Amino acid sequence: MAKRERVMRMSVEQPLWRALSAYRVLTLFYAIGLFVSAYDEFARPWVAIGYFAVLAGWTFATLPRVASAANCTKRFLAADLTVAVTGILLTRVADSAERVDGGGPTLPSIWTAGVALAFAIKGGWRWAAVASTPIAVANLIHRGVPARDTVHNVMLVWVASIAIGYVVEVARASERTLARALEIEAATRERERLARDIHDSVLQVLAMVQRRGAVIGGEAAELGRMAGEQEVALRTLVSGGLLPVSRVSEDSAEGALVRAVDEPDDDSGPVDLRTLLAPYASGRVSLAEPGAPVELAPGAARELTAAVGAALDNVRLHAGDEARAWLLVEDEPDAVIVTVRDDGPGIPEGRLAQAEGEGRLGVALSIRGRLRDLGGTAELISTPGQGTEVELRVPKEPRAPEDTKNKQGRQGTKAMADADGADGAERARGTR
Repeated sequence: MAKRERVMRMSVEQPLWRALSAYRVLTLFYAIGLFVSAYDEFARPWVAIGYFAVLAGWTFATLPRVASAANCTKRFLAADLTVAVTGILLTRVADSAERVDGGGPTLPSIWTAGVALAFAIKGGWRWAAVASTPIAVANLIHRGVPARDTVHNVMLVWVASIAIGYVVEVARASERTLARALEIEAATRERERLARDIHDSVLQVLAMVQRRGAVIGGEAAELGRMAGEQEVALRTLVSGGLLPVSRVSEDSAEGALVRAVDEPDDDSGPVDLRTLLAPYASGRVSLAEPGAPVELAPGAARELTAAVGAALDNVRLHAGDEARAWLLVEDEPDAVIVTVRDDGPGIPEGRLAQAEGEGRLGVALSIRGRLRDLGGTAELISTPGQGTEVELRVPKEPRAPEDTKNKQGRQGTKAMADADGADGAERARGTR
Protein backbone atom coordinates (compact mmCIF):
# COMPACT_ATOMS: atom_id res chain seq x y z
CA MET A 1 0.00 0.00 0.00
CA ALA A 2 1.46 3.38 -1.04
CA LYS A 3 2.27 5.82 1.71
CA ARG A 4 0.55 9.15 1.22
CA GLU A 5 2.02 12.47 2.29
CA ARG A 6 -0.11 14.70 4.48
CA VAL A 7 0.70 18.25 5.54
CA MET A 8 -0.03 18.95 9.22
CA ARG A 9 -1.17 22.48 9.91
CA MET A 10 0.46 24.11 12.95
CA SER A 11 -0.60 27.23 14.82
CA VAL A 12 2.10 29.23 16.56
CA GLU A 13 -0.50 31.56 18.11
CA GLN A 14 -2.65 28.91 19.77
CA PRO A 15 -0.36 28.71 22.83
CA LEU A 16 -0.69 32.49 23.14
CA TRP A 17 -4.47 32.21 23.36
CA ARG A 18 -4.19 29.56 26.08
CA ALA A 19 -1.74 31.75 27.99
CA LEU A 20 -4.10 34.72 27.66
CA SER A 21 -7.00 32.69 29.10
CA ALA A 22 -4.89 31.75 32.11
CA TYR A 23 -3.69 35.34 32.48
CA ARG A 24 -7.24 36.71 32.62
CA VAL A 25 -8.29 34.25 35.34
CA LEU A 26 -5.16 34.75 37.46
CA THR A 27 -5.29 38.56 37.24
CA LEU A 28 -8.99 38.46 38.17
CA PHE A 29 -8.16 36.73 41.45
CA TYR A 30 -5.23 39.11 41.95
CA ALA A 31 -7.48 42.16 41.59
CA ILE A 32 -10.05 40.69 43.98
CA GLY A 33 -7.27 39.92 46.45
CA LEU A 34 -6.08 43.51 46.38
CA PHE A 35 -9.62 44.69 47.09
CA VAL A 36 -10.13 42.27 49.98
CA SER A 37 -6.83 43.24 51.61
CA ALA A 38 -7.78 46.94 51.55
CA TYR A 39 -11.54 46.58 52.08
CA ASP A 40 -11.69 48.88 55.13
CA GLU A 41 -10.03 51.73 53.22
CA PHE A 42 -12.65 51.88 50.45
CA ALA A 43 -15.18 54.72 50.69
CA ARG A 44 -17.90 52.79 48.84
CA PRO A 45 -16.95 49.11 48.91
CA TRP A 46 -20.34 48.04 47.57
CA VAL A 47 -19.47 49.72 44.23
CA ALA A 48 -16.30 47.66 44.05
CA ILE A 49 -18.16 44.47 45.01
CA GLY A 50 -20.70 45.05 42.25
CA TYR A 51 -17.96 45.66 39.67
CA PHE A 52 -15.98 42.58 40.71
CA ALA A 53 -19.13 40.46 40.42
CA VAL A 54 -19.58 41.68 36.86
CA LEU A 55 -15.86 41.27 36.11
CA ALA A 56 -15.79 37.68 37.44
CA GLY A 57 -18.88 36.69 35.49
CA TRP A 58 -17.54 38.34 32.33
CA THR A 59 -14.10 36.70 32.66
CA PHE A 60 -15.37 33.15 33.09
CA ALA A 61 -18.22 33.53 30.57
CA THR A 62 -15.87 34.76 27.87
CA LEU A 63 -13.13 32.15 28.27
CA PRO A 64 -14.30 30.42 25.03
CA ARG A 65 -13.96 33.78 23.28
CA VAL A 66 -10.24 33.97 24.03
CA ALA A 67 -9.59 30.37 23.06
CA SER A 68 -8.89 31.11 19.38
CA ALA A 69 -8.69 33.93 16.87
CA ALA A 70 -11.93 32.82 15.20
CA ASN A 71 -13.93 33.14 18.43
CA CYS A 72 -12.35 36.44 19.42
CA THR A 73 -14.54 38.77 17.37
CA LYS A 74 -14.32 42.54 17.05
CA ARG A 75 -17.59 42.95 18.96
CA PHE A 76 -16.24 40.94 21.88
CA LEU A 77 -13.01 42.94 21.93
CA ALA A 78 -14.96 46.21 22.01
CA ALA A 79 -17.07 44.96 24.93
CA ASP A 80 -13.97 43.69 26.75
CA LEU A 81 -12.31 47.09 26.38
CA THR A 82 -15.45 48.77 27.73
CA VAL A 83 -15.40 46.58 30.86
CA ALA A 84 -11.73 47.47 31.50
CA VAL A 85 -12.16 51.23 30.96
CA THR A 86 -15.32 51.29 33.13
CA GLY A 87 -13.47 49.57 35.99
CA ILE A 88 -10.65 52.12 35.83
CA LEU A 89 -13.08 55.07 35.93
CA LEU A 90 -15.14 53.52 38.78
CA THR A 91 -12.08 53.32 40.99
CA ARG A 92 -12.34 56.99 42.08
CA VAL A 93 -16.04 56.38 42.94
CA ALA A 94 -15.38 53.25 45.02
CA ASP A 95 -12.01 54.01 46.61
CA SER A 96 -10.99 56.86 48.88
CA ALA A 97 -9.39 60.00 47.46
CA GLU A 98 -6.30 59.46 49.58
CA ARG A 99 -5.60 56.05 48.10
CA VAL A 100 -6.24 57.27 44.55
CA ASP A 101 -3.95 60.28 44.95
CA GLY A 102 -1.36 58.13 46.66
CA GLY A 103 -1.07 55.85 43.64
CA GLY A 104 -3.37 53.03 44.73
CA PRO A 105 -4.30 50.39 42.14
CA THR A 106 -7.40 50.62 40.00
CA LEU A 107 -10.23 48.14 40.47
CA PRO A 108 -9.28 45.86 37.54
CA SER A 109 -5.55 46.43 38.22
CA ILE A 110 -3.37 44.47 35.78
CA TRP A 111 -6.41 42.64 34.36
CA THR A 112 -6.67 45.47 31.83
CA ALA A 113 -3.36 44.40 30.25
CA GLY A 114 -5.09 41.21 29.12
CA VAL A 115 -7.47 43.31 27.03
CA ALA A 116 -4.59 44.94 25.14
CA LEU A 117 -2.94 41.53 24.70
CA ALA A 118 -6.14 40.11 23.20
CA PHE A 119 -6.13 42.91 20.64
CA ALA A 120 -2.45 42.25 19.92
CA ILE A 121 -2.89 38.52 19.34
CA LYS A 122 -5.99 39.03 17.24
CA GLY A 123 -4.89 41.86 14.95
CA GLY A 124 -1.21 42.58 15.47
CA TRP A 125 0.59 45.65 16.74
CA ARG A 126 -1.79 48.19 15.15
CA TRP A 127 -4.78 46.75 17.00
CA ALA A 128 -2.72 46.70 20.19
CA ALA A 129 -1.92 50.39 19.82
CA VAL A 130 -5.61 51.20 19.30
CA ALA A 131 -6.64 49.26 22.43
CA SER A 132 -3.87 50.68 24.62
CA THR A 133 -4.85 54.28 23.91
CA PRO A 134 -8.30 54.26 25.67
CA ILE A 135 -6.76 52.41 28.61
CA ALA A 136 -4.03 55.04 28.86
CA VAL A 137 -6.56 57.89 28.70
CA ALA A 138 -8.74 56.25 31.37
CA ASN A 139 -5.74 55.89 33.70
CA LEU A 140 -4.80 59.56 33.26
CA ILE A 141 -8.40 60.65 33.96
CA HIS A 142 -8.47 58.40 37.04
CA ARG A 143 -5.37 60.04 38.56
CA GLY A 144 -6.25 63.55 37.41
CA VAL A 145 -2.59 64.40 36.85
CA PRO A 146 0.08 62.59 34.80
CA ALA A 147 1.92 61.14 37.78
CA ARG A 148 5.20 59.32 37.24
CA ASP A 149 3.90 55.89 38.28
CA THR A 150 0.78 56.28 36.12
CA VAL A 151 2.80 57.25 33.05
CA HIS A 152 5.16 54.37 33.75
CA ASN A 153 2.34 51.84 33.87
CA VAL A 154 0.68 53.28 30.77
CA MET A 155 3.90 53.13 28.75
CA LEU A 156 4.59 49.60 29.97
CA VAL A 157 1.21 48.33 28.77
CA TRP A 158 1.51 50.25 25.52
CA VAL A 159 5.00 49.05 24.59
CA ALA A 160 4.42 45.46 25.73
CA SER A 161 1.19 45.02 23.80
CA ILE A 162 2.61 46.57 20.61
CA ALA A 163 5.73 44.41 20.83
CA ILE A 164 3.68 41.25 21.32
CA GLY A 165 1.45 42.24 18.40
CA TYR A 166 4.49 42.63 16.16
CA VAL A 167 5.86 39.25 17.26
CA VAL A 168 2.50 37.66 16.46
CA GLU A 169 2.55 39.14 12.94
CA VAL A 170 6.07 37.81 12.33
CA ALA A 171 5.08 34.40 13.67
CA ARG A 172 2.07 34.24 11.39
CA ALA A 173 4.18 35.13 8.34
CA SER A 174 6.71 32.44 9.30
CA GLU A 175 3.93 29.93 9.76
CA ARG A 176 2.56 30.64 6.29
CA THR A 177 6.03 30.27 4.78
CA LEU A 178 6.60 26.98 6.59
CA ALA A 179 3.20 25.64 5.58
CA ARG A 180 3.88 26.54 1.94
CA ALA A 181 7.29 24.84 2.08
CA LEU A 182 5.73 21.69 3.54
CA GLU A 183 3.06 21.67 0.82
CA ILE A 184 5.70 22.02 -1.89
CA GLU A 185 7.74 19.21 -0.36
CA ALA A 186 4.70 16.94 -0.19
CA ALA A 187 3.75 17.81 -3.79
CA THR A 188 7.31 17.14 -4.94
CA ARG A 189 7.34 13.73 -3.28
CA GLU A 190 4.00 12.88 -4.87
CA ARG A 191 5.22 14.02 -8.29
CA GLU A 192 8.33 11.88 -7.93
CA ARG A 193 6.19 8.88 -7.05
CA LEU A 194 3.94 9.49 -10.06
CA ALA A 195 6.99 9.97 -12.27
CA ARG A 196 8.34 6.58 -11.22
CA ASP A 197 5.01 4.90 -11.90
CA ILE A 198 4.61 6.62 -15.27
CA HIS A 199 8.18 5.82 -16.25
CA ASP A 200 7.61 2.14 -15.49
CA SER A 201 4.41 1.96 -17.52
CA VAL A 202 3.18 4.73 -19.81
CA LEU A 203 6.54 6.10 -20.99
CA GLN A 204 7.89 2.66 -21.79
CA VAL A 205 4.77 1.79 -23.79
CA LEU A 206 4.99 5.05 -25.77
CA ALA A 207 8.68 4.45 -26.48
CA MET A 208 7.91 0.92 -27.68
CA VAL A 209 5.12 2.20 -29.95
CA GLN A 210 7.52 4.76 -31.42
CA ARG A 211 10.19 2.13 -32.18
CA ARG A 212 7.77 -0.44 -33.59
CA GLY A 213 6.01 2.17 -35.71
CA ALA A 214 9.28 3.25 -37.29
CA VAL A 215 10.09 -0.38 -38.13
CA ILE A 216 6.66 -1.22 -39.60
CA GLY A 217 6.36 2.02 -41.61
CA GLY A 218 3.29 3.43 -43.33
CA GLU A 219 0.51 4.62 -41.04
CA ALA A 220 2.21 2.88 -38.14
CA ALA A 221 5.21 5.20 -38.59
CA GLU A 222 2.97 8.24 -38.20
CA LEU A 223 1.42 6.67 -35.11
CA GLY A 224 4.91 6.02 -33.75
CA ARG A 225 5.92 9.63 -34.39
CA MET A 226 2.88 10.90 -32.48
CA ALA A 227 3.63 8.49 -29.64
CA GLY A 228 7.16 9.87 -29.48
CA GLU A 229 5.92 13.43 -29.22
CA GLN A 230 3.53 12.48 -26.44
CA GLU A 231 6.35 10.70 -24.63
CA VAL A 232 8.49 13.85 -24.69
CA ALA A 233 5.60 16.05 -23.53
CA LEU A 234 4.67 13.67 -20.70
CA ARG A 235 8.28 13.27 -19.63
CA THR A 236 8.66 17.06 -19.48
CA LEU A 237 5.47 17.38 -17.46
CA VAL A 238 6.34 14.81 -14.80
CA SER A 239 9.92 16.02 -14.51
CA GLY A 240 8.90 19.45 -13.27
CA GLY A 241 5.96 20.90 -15.15
CA LEU A 242 8.14 23.16 -17.27
CA LEU A 243 5.96 23.06 -20.36
CA PRO A 244 3.93 26.27 -20.54
CA VAL A 245 0.64 26.70 -22.29
CA SER A 246 1.43 26.76 -25.99
CA ARG A 247 -0.33 26.66 -29.29
CA VAL A 248 1.19 24.90 -32.28
CA SER A 249 -0.12 25.43 -35.79
CA GLU A 250 1.11 24.65 -39.30
CA ASP A 251 1.48 27.45 -41.82
CA SER A 252 0.30 25.76 -45.02
CA ALA A 253 1.62 28.50 -47.29
CA GLU A 254 5.21 28.54 -46.10
CA GLY A 255 5.35 25.14 -44.42
CA ALA A 256 6.94 26.69 -41.32
CA LEU A 257 6.15 25.45 -37.84
CA VAL A 258 4.62 28.29 -35.83
CA ARG A 259 4.76 28.08 -32.05
CA ALA A 260 2.98 30.73 -29.99
CA VAL A 261 4.04 30.46 -26.37
CA ASP A 262 2.16 32.29 -23.65
CA GLU A 263 5.01 34.24 -22.08
CA PRO A 264 4.79 36.34 -18.91
CA ASP A 265 4.21 40.04 -19.49
CA ASP A 266 6.28 41.08 -16.50
CA ASP A 267 9.74 42.19 -17.64
CA SER A 268 10.86 43.22 -14.18
CA GLY A 269 12.67 39.98 -13.33
CA PRO A 270 14.55 37.17 -15.04
CA VAL A 271 12.72 34.30 -16.71
CA ASP A 272 13.55 30.62 -16.88
CA LEU A 273 14.90 29.85 -20.35
CA ARG A 274 13.80 26.23 -19.98
CA THR A 275 10.11 27.21 -20.07
CA LEU A 276 10.62 28.95 -23.43
CA LEU A 277 12.56 26.10 -25.02
CA ALA A 278 10.34 23.29 -23.73
CA PRO A 279 7.72 23.64 -26.53
CA TYR A 280 10.39 22.79 -29.14
CA ALA A 281 10.86 19.31 -27.70
CA SER A 282 9.15 16.65 -29.80
CA GLY A 283 9.64 13.18 -31.15
CA ARG A 284 12.46 14.40 -33.40
CA VAL A 285 13.87 17.17 -31.21
CA SER A 286 15.49 16.10 -27.93
CA LEU A 287 16.01 18.68 -25.20
CA ALA A 288 18.69 18.31 -22.51
CA GLU A 289 18.69 20.97 -19.82
CA PRO A 290 19.93 21.56 -16.26
CA GLY A 291 17.77 20.59 -13.33
CA ALA A 292 17.85 24.13 -11.91
CA PRO A 293 16.28 27.22 -13.54
CA VAL A 294 18.35 28.91 -16.26
CA GLU A 295 17.62 32.58 -15.63
CA LEU A 296 18.05 35.30 -18.24
CA ALA A 297 16.68 38.77 -18.73
CA PRO A 298 13.26 38.57 -20.47
CA GLY A 299 14.45 40.27 -23.67
CA ALA A 300 17.59 38.15 -23.94
CA ALA A 301 15.65 34.96 -23.26
CA ARG A 302 13.11 35.72 -25.99
CA GLU A 303 15.79 36.61 -28.55
CA LEU A 304 17.78 33.48 -27.75
CA THR A 305 14.63 31.38 -28.07
CA ALA A 306 13.88 32.98 -31.45
CA ALA A 307 17.42 32.16 -32.61
CA VAL A 308 16.93 28.54 -31.55
CA GLY A 309 13.66 28.46 -33.47
CA ALA A 310 15.39 29.80 -36.57
CA ALA A 311 18.09 27.13 -36.26
CA LEU A 312 15.45 24.39 -35.99
CA ASP A 313 13.63 25.81 -39.02
CA ASN A 314 16.89 25.48 -40.96
CA VAL A 315 17.14 21.86 -39.84
CA ARG A 316 13.65 21.12 -41.10
CA LEU A 317 14.09 22.99 -44.38
CA HIS A 318 17.59 21.80 -45.33
CA ALA A 319 17.97 18.46 -43.54
CA GLY A 320 14.45 17.16 -44.22
CA ASP A 321 11.48 16.20 -42.08
CA GLU A 322 13.13 12.92 -41.08
CA ALA A 323 16.21 14.58 -39.56
CA ARG A 324 16.65 14.52 -35.81
CA ALA A 325 17.86 17.45 -33.74
CA TRP A 326 19.26 17.82 -30.25
CA LEU A 327 19.12 20.88 -27.99
CA LEU A 328 21.64 21.20 -25.18
CA VAL A 329 21.29 24.00 -22.62
CA GLU A 330 24.33 24.88 -20.50
CA ASP A 331 24.25 27.37 -17.64
CA GLU A 332 27.72 28.82 -17.07
CA PRO A 333 28.60 31.43 -14.43
CA ASP A 334 28.83 34.28 -16.95
CA ALA A 335 26.85 33.06 -19.96
CA VAL A 336 24.14 30.72 -21.20
CA ILE A 337 24.98 28.39 -24.09
CA VAL A 338 22.43 26.60 -26.25
CA THR A 339 23.73 24.10 -28.78
CA VAL A 340 21.54 22.95 -31.69
CA ARG A 341 22.85 19.82 -33.46
CA ASP A 342 21.26 17.72 -36.21
CA ASP A 343 22.08 14.55 -38.11
CA GLY A 344 21.41 16.02 -41.56
CA PRO A 345 23.73 16.04 -44.58
CA GLY A 346 25.57 19.14 -43.37
CA ILE A 347 26.28 22.38 -45.25
CA PRO A 348 28.58 22.27 -48.27
CA GLU A 349 31.67 24.45 -48.14
CA GLY A 350 30.95 28.01 -49.23
CA ARG A 351 27.18 27.53 -49.18
CA LEU A 352 26.57 30.14 -46.44
CA ALA A 353 28.59 32.79 -48.28
CA GLN A 354 26.74 31.99 -51.48
CA ALA A 355 23.37 32.29 -49.70
CA GLU A 356 24.28 35.68 -48.25
CA GLY A 357 25.37 36.82 -51.72
CA GLU A 358 21.98 35.79 -53.09
CA GLY A 359 20.23 37.83 -50.40
CA ARG A 360 19.22 34.89 -48.18
CA LEU A 361 20.17 36.20 -44.76
CA GLY A 362 18.48 33.62 -42.51
CA VAL A 363 21.60 32.64 -40.61
CA ALA A 364 23.15 36.10 -40.77
CA LEU A 365 20.11 37.95 -39.41
CA SER A 366 17.82 35.45 -37.65
CA ILE A 367 20.62 33.83 -35.69
CA ARG A 368 23.83 35.85 -35.66
CA GLY A 369 22.07 39.21 -35.82
CA ARG A 370 19.90 38.45 -32.79
CA LEU A 371 22.84 37.36 -30.68
CA ARG A 372 25.05 40.20 -31.84
CA ASP A 373 22.50 42.68 -30.51
CA LEU A 374 22.70 40.91 -27.12
CA GLY A 375 26.48 40.93 -27.03
CA GLY A 376 26.58 37.19 -27.73
CA THR A 377 27.99 34.98 -30.44
CA ALA A 378 26.74 32.30 -32.81
CA GLU A 379 29.21 29.70 -34.05
CA LEU A 380 28.22 27.31 -36.82
CA ILE A 381 30.20 24.10 -37.42
CA SER A 382 29.20 21.87 -40.30
CA THR A 383 30.90 18.99 -42.07
CA PRO A 384 29.29 17.52 -45.20
CA GLY A 385 27.71 14.20 -44.38
CA GLN A 386 28.06 14.65 -40.60
CA GLY A 387 25.36 17.17 -39.73
CA THR A 388 25.48 20.73 -38.45
CA GLU A 389 26.06 22.19 -35.01
CA VAL A 390 25.14 25.74 -33.98
CA GLU A 391 26.45 27.05 -30.67
CA LEU A 392 24.59 30.09 -29.33
CA ARG A 393 26.21 31.98 -26.44
CA VAL A 394 24.50 34.85 -24.60
CA PRO A 395 26.13 36.69 -21.66
CA LYS A 396 24.07 36.91 -18.50
CA GLU A 397 25.00 40.54 -17.91
CA PRO A 398 23.92 42.93 -20.70
CA ARG A 399 26.75 44.84 -22.32
CA ALA A 400 26.79 48.39 -23.64
CA PRO A 401 26.79 48.77 -27.43
CA GLU A 402 30.41 50.03 -27.48
CA ASP A 403 31.58 47.09 -25.38
CA THR A 404 29.78 44.75 -27.74
CA LYS A 405 31.46 46.24 -30.80
CA ASN A 406 34.88 46.08 -29.19
CA LYS A 407 34.32 42.46 -28.18
CA GLN A 408 33.22 41.56 -31.69
CA GLY A 409 36.32 43.25 -33.10
CA ARG A 410 38.52 41.24 -30.78
CA GLN A 411 36.70 38.05 -31.70
CA GLY A 412 37.09 38.82 -35.40
CA THR A 413 40.83 39.40 -34.97
CA LYS A 414 41.16 36.18 -33.00
CA ALA A 415 39.23 34.23 -35.64
CA MET A 416 41.53 35.53 -38.37
CA ALA A 417 44.57 34.52 -36.32
CA ASP A 418 43.13 31.04 -35.77
CA ALA A 419 42.49 30.71 -39.48
CA ASP A 420 46.26 30.90 -40.10
CA GLY A 421 46.82 27.57 -38.31
CA ALA A 422 45.77 24.10 -39.33
CA ASP A 423 42.99 23.85 -36.74
CA GLY A 424 41.83 27.35 -37.55
CA ALA A 425 41.67 26.55 -41.25
CA GLU A 426 39.53 23.50 -40.60
CA ARG A 427 37.12 25.52 -38.40
CA ALA A 428 36.97 28.30 -40.99
CA ARG A 429 36.00 25.85 -43.72
CA GLY A 430 33.23 24.50 -41.48
CA THR A 431 31.79 27.84 -40.42
CA ARG A 432 31.41 29.50 -43.81
